[in-house]
Amino acid sequence: MPLTFTLDPAITPALRDGILDLWTDVSDAGGAVGFVPPVSREDVRPELVKHFVAMAEGRHRLLIGCDETGAPAATAFFAFNTHRLMRHWVWLYTVMVHPKHQGKGYGRDLLAAAADAARGFDGMDAIRLTCRGGLGLERFYGSCGYQEVGRVPGAIRVAPGDDRDDVIMLLPLR
Repeated sequence: MPLTFTLDPAITPALRDGILDLWTDVSDAGGAVGFVPPVSREDVRPELVKHFVAMAEGRHRLLIGCDETGAPAATAFFAFNTHRLMRHWVWLYTVMVHPKHQGKGYGRDLLAAAADAARGFDGMDAIRLTCRGGLGLERFYGSCGYQEVGRVPGAIRVAPGDDRDDVIMLLPLR
C-alpha cells in the first residue's frame, strides 16, 4: 500500500511522537540520520525540537509520509538558505523510511514527493543533500536522479577509527 505524503502537516502530539519513534527506530537500525545506535527517544528529541523550531521560524518545512494506519513511515525536512545568493536551492535533511517499510519503494516515493514539493517553492532550481559514505546511499540517491557533486573524505566520525566521507548530492529540478 502506498504512503500518503503531506507537506507541512499540523504537528500534533501523535505526529510528534510518531516522528520521534521513526527517527529512533531508523537510527537503531543503522540508518545514517545523525546518530549511531543505540539511541533512545530522549537522545533524538533535542534534534527533532530543533527542526520544529526552524519550522516555526519558517526556515524548515516537513514532508511526512504516513502508512495505511496513519503512522509516520517516512520523513524529509527542507531547509531554506538564508544567503541571498543561494536561495535558488534547498537542503533536504533527515530523509528516512521506517525499517519495516524498507524494500517497498517508499524511499523513491519520498524523494519523488520531495522533488514535487520543492518544485512548488518559489524560485527553486535544485535540492541538495549530504549522505554518509560507506553505506551505498550515494548509489541509491543517484538512481533517483541525484548527482554526486562533492565529497569530503573522513568528515563523519562514526566511531574512533571509523571515519566516513560526507557525500554531497544535487538534484536539478528544472
